[in-house]
Formats: sequence, C-alpha cells, structure tokens
Amino acid sequence: MQFPLFIISGYSRPQDPQMSVPSQEWVEWERWGGMSMNVEEKPSRPQSRFEIVPVRPPPAEFPNGEESSDEEKATSGLYEDVQFSDLPPDPDAHLSEEERAAILCVLYLLAFLDRTNIGNAKIDGLQKDLHNMSTGKYNATLSIFFVSYSVFEPITNVMLKRFRPSIFVPAIIIIWGLCMTFMGFVENWSGLMAARWFLGLAEAGLFPGINYYLSCWYKRSEFGIRAAIFFSAAAVSGSFGGLLAAAIVKMDGIGGLHGWAWIFILEGIVTVLAGFISFWAVHDFPDQATFLSESDRIRVIRRLKADKQASAEHEEFSMRYVWMALKDYKMWLGMIIYMGADMPLYAFSLFLPTIITQMGYTTTRAQLLSVPPYAAAAIFTVVIGFVADRTRQRGLCNIATSFLGIAGFAMLLGSQVAGVKYAGTFLAALGIYPCISNTISWISNNIEGSYKRGVVLGFVIGWGNLNGIVSSNIYFQKPKYTVGHATVMAYMIVCLLGGSILLHLLLRRENAKRRAGERDHLVQGMTEQEKNVLGDARPDFIYTT
Repeated sequence: MQFPLFIISGYSRPQDPQMSVPSQEWVEWERWGGMSMNVEEKPSRPQSRFEIVPVRPPPAEFPNGEESSDEEKATSGLYEDVQFSDLPPDPDAHLSEEERAAILCVLYLLAFLDRTNIGNAKIDGLQKDLHNMSTGKYNATLSIFFVSYSVFEPITNVMLKRFRPSIFVPAIIIIWGLCMTFMGFVENWSGLMAARWFLGLAEAGLFPGINYYLSCWYKRSEFGIRAAIFFSAAAVSGSFGGLLAAAIVKMDGIGGLHGWAWIFILEGIVTVLAGFISFWAVHDFPDQATFLSESDRIRVIRRLKADKQASAEHEEFSMRYVWMALKDYKMWLGMIIYMGADMPLYAFSLFLPTIITQMGYTTTRAQLLSVPPYAAAAIFTVVIGFVADRTRQRGLCNIATSFLGIAGFAMLLGSQVAGVKYAGTFLAALGIYPCISNTISWISNNIEGSYKRGVVLGFVIGWGNLNGIVSSNIYFQKPKYTVGHATVMAYMIVCLLGGSILLHLLLRRENAKRRAGERDHLVQGMTEQEKNVLGDARPDFIYTT
C-alpha cells in the first residue's frame, strides 16, 4: 500500500500488522465528489470513513508490479479529493533524493543572481562607466538575455533527458559562470550585449530542467513544496544579492576595475566552482540513478506509477510527444498564466533597486532596503507550496495570491508617499513569487508522459521568460514609472488572474465528466499499455485543479 509523503521523509517502515484506512465505501463516495455533486447514481454517504485492514508487504516485495488496489489509486491520481492526513508516512518516500534539494536551490540562487545582478551594477554606475550608455542601450542589454534564454528553453528538457542531468546541468553552469566572469571585463556596450546573449543561452536549461527533473522524482501531491523551495532561491538571491552587492562595490578601484565589475567577476567565479561541484552532486532520473540499488529503483518507479506516472519506468523519445504537447490546451493556457507572473517577476527583480532609489534613498541604502521584500517572498512562496500540496487547489492558490500582487502595484502606481510605495513592494513580491512555482507545479501535475511534460514545461517557461523583454523596456519614466507599474498590473489581472480562473474552471468540468464515466469509452478494449500511452488523457487521470 502506498502512503502520502509528509514534508519530512525518511521514516522507518511501520511495524503494526493492522492500520486504519479509508473504507471502500468512503473512497467510492469521495470519488463522486462527496456532498458537492447532485447525481442520482451517487452512493450514499457511509457511516464510517475508516476500516481496519492488514498492512500489505512493502512495494519492494512486488518488483514485477501488480495491479494497484483501490486504496493505492486513492493516493495516486484516481480519487484526487481523498484526504489522507491520518495515515503514516510513505515508507518509500525517503528514496527520493531529498538530500540533493539543497544543492539545486544553491544552483538556482546563483542563476537568478547572475541574471539580475546587472540591476545592482546599474545603480553603482555601470551606464556612466561604459561611455554614458543610454537608457535605451541599457534596456537592450536586459532584453538580449531573454531572447537567447527563451528561444533555447523549449528544447533544453529534451537535451536534459537525452544527455542525463549529471552531465548536462554541470556543463551549462560552468559555461554561464564563465560568461558572468568575463562580463566584469567588458569595456563597451557591444561587449556587454555579447556577454548577456551567451549568459541567456547557457542559463536556458537550468530552471525548466530542474523543475522537469523534480517532477520525475516526486508524486503530484509532493511536487509543489519542492518546486516552491527550489524557486524560493530566486527570492533569496534578491535579498542576498542586495547585501552582497553593497559589500562588493567597496572594492572599487582594486585591480583598476570598477565596483560593479567585481560584482560580475566574483559571482561568476563562485558559479564556476559550483558547476564543478555539481558533477558529483546532481544525480540522474530514477530509472538511471546510480545512488539507488536495483531494488530501490524498482520501488521508486512503482510509487510513481501508482501516481499515474507510467512514463517513470522508461520512455523512448518520439516526435509524437511534441505534437501531443502542442495540441494540449493546458500548455497554451499555462503559457498565458505563466507570462502573467513571469513578466512582473523580472520587472520587479530588475528594477526594484532603481524604484527604491527614486523614493529618495542613497545607493547603498536602496541595496539594503531591497532585502526585506525578497525575504518575505521567499517564506511566503514555501507556505503557498505547502498549502497547495495539501489542498490540491493550485488554481485557487494562484487566484488568491495574485490579488496581493495587484494591490501592491496599485500602491506603487497610485501613491507618491515613500512609506506606502515601499509597503507596495512587499505586497508585489508576495503576489508574484509564489505564483511562479505554483503555476509550474500546476501545469506539471496535469501533464503525464515524461517527454511530453518536458516539452510543455519548456514552452511554458520559455514563453514566460520571453516576456522579460517587455519587463526590460517599461521602466523609463522616472520617478513615477507610471507605464511600468500599469503594464505589470495589466499582465497580472488579464493573464495571471484571468488565466488561472479559466484553467481552474475547465479542469473542474473535465474532472466531473471523468468521475461520471463520460470519458470511459475512450479506453474500451484497450490494454493497460495502450492506456498508458494516452498519458493524462486517460479517463482515470484526475486533474489537479
């Protein structure tokens, strides 16, 4: 029997030969949506939720994989609404590589730090020192990163799958670390443009790749908190980057280099070192993970297959998966939702020091005042990830959180009082950052097939990042930045909020049809293997709403 993963894993196997589990009658009643559906055939509510059953042997004793019981289906994806907080932890949960999460967070912290530290360099005199670079040219250096970054993102997950994470991830980290280091030696705008182009090209594989990688290790109800912790590194990098930049710029003049140049050089060197370390720290997908024994690999794959992730065992690449992704409406709606969060994210992270400076604060104080909003966002991102996993209402979490961001930018747009505007930066951060990881988790939860999921995440994240070009070119009317704040608000209202509401309603409607048996005709006469090929189109695959 499979049990849901708690946040802290690694428990020993339960020794009690009996335990309380949801009764078959309760599971069937929950399948029909509990008291929320008015269907004549719906069974009546059972008197008792639980029954006492013997504990089945652990999954390792069934290496050939037997048909999942109804209770196992309830913990996977078939009966998505059943709550199992009263059950003990999954005895196989510790096999997923929890201990590697820390290094993944550090890698993304460095990635986000390296792409946004140009904002810190700007307020330290980057434009002036590079022959009085115009605002238009500066914005072009921001935009060029997102062009190469977005163009290559859709294909990077296929490359990650083909060349293995333990090789692909360290290689791109070393490359972008070198680009970052050499950026400290540029002497003109052309050199800066070239460095930013190659930086975007090298970084393109990390964020979609790691999210795809994590989605291949964890069940759908476990992925959200991991994605949230991973992405919270972006918020931490914002706070950490401000503190670090305030210290590094004091090296101005050392080696004949400007303070902003040392920001690029030192952070680039650290990234290169992290890349070499990651050759030993990053593992491969479950079916190839060398740190697991053969029996442990079987157990990991079994628990993922019980979560309707049949592709966890093995899947050969075929262009069919690309076409399946392109024909899936969830990918296109996911792209709209994600751009509604990602464009505001880059606008916020690239221009927050500048926005605070325009409130009347000195350069150093502006760097330091950028820290608290990021710290609050990091904490709130993890909280939303936890709540969304437990409730499995990722759409509602997106909707509720987006209102905070809209309110924050409304304060920045409508007030000229420094205290009110600074409070607005807090709400803006709280409304943007959680929606990034939650949207990725939401889309990933609802796409089955490892290659199809990789393609979908590549397109969703790539399109969102392409809108970073918009972010780079809307903050030019200082000190009010009316166009910038208004554009961000429009993105959040129309794309993030509106798109989340639409996808939530569509998925709820489809789940109702699947529970009512209206999609069962799609698999009549099919073998189990043929059903697996359908991926998330299987009638017994219940979407996370």
